Amino acid sequence: MLIDTHCHLDASEFDADRPDVIVQAAARGVRAIVIPAIARSNFDTVRDLAHRFDGGTYALGIHPIFVRHAQDSDLDALRDAIVAALPDPRFVAIGEIGLDFFIPEISQGAERDKQERFYAAQLKLAAEFDLPVLLHVRRSQDILLKYLRRIPVRGGIGHAFNGSEQQARAFIDMGFALGVGGAMTWTRALNIRRLCSEFDLEHYVLETDAPDIPPAWLPDTDRRNTPGQVQGVAQALADLRGIPVDDVIKVTGANALRVLPRLAGIKLS
Repeated sequence: MLIDTHCHLDASEFDADRPDVIVQAAARGVRAIVIPAIARSNFDTVRDLAHRFDGGTYALGIHPIFVRHAQDSDLDALRDAIVAALPDPRFVAIGEIGLDFFIPEISQGAERDKQERFYAAQLKLAAEFDLPVLLHVRRSQDILLKYLRRIPVRGGIGHAFNGSEQQARAFIDMGFALGVGGAMTWTRALNIRRLCSEFDLEHYVLETDAPDIPPAWLPDTDRRNTPGQVQGVAQALADLRGIPVDDVIKVTGANALRVLPRLAGIKLS
């Protein structure tokens, strides 16, 4: 089953043609799309969008880049939103949460402290409600792992993972799958491509992060990524590993259902 486990389908880049983008993804075999929230302001947006098409699902969380604009009351709002969403089978995870130490202005001092505080608080919510998490992992692998050891959760997905083999193994051992997307399709992405060939296929899920992280084949005149491109990601991973693309689609789809078990609660044809 072809699943895009990380797609910001609510982004403004899709405002002009969102229904067409969804139809095109389905035509390419995409059976489910996970739409993560990034801030309190779009909790309702991702929920409502997920209910507009077959295979639409969503996650609720506060993205580390948007933590700087968040208030402590947003964590209370997140908890209320989670409680309200629990009966909804299309609600599949806490996310997108995590830490971003790539952007200098939010990677030090009070901004970094706030990121870590919000990350820990959201892990506690995931643990309280026994939900998986969608982790934003950018130059923050070891600190993310430190908190996961203190606040164990039921696993989830390391989104756009680009760490070391040892760090990858640590996430896998904690019940996480590694998200594979457009970055893997670039031949110069040596570390990501090496990681994508090292572990058993059962440790990977497919994603786009659309409209971001475009794959190598998109033209320079239109770099907007779309959920339909996850089909090409599957083919690129198959080529890299020297296996049939159908095997990649079958196994990564099963992996997504394993690490996001609430996906099984909706009809995926």
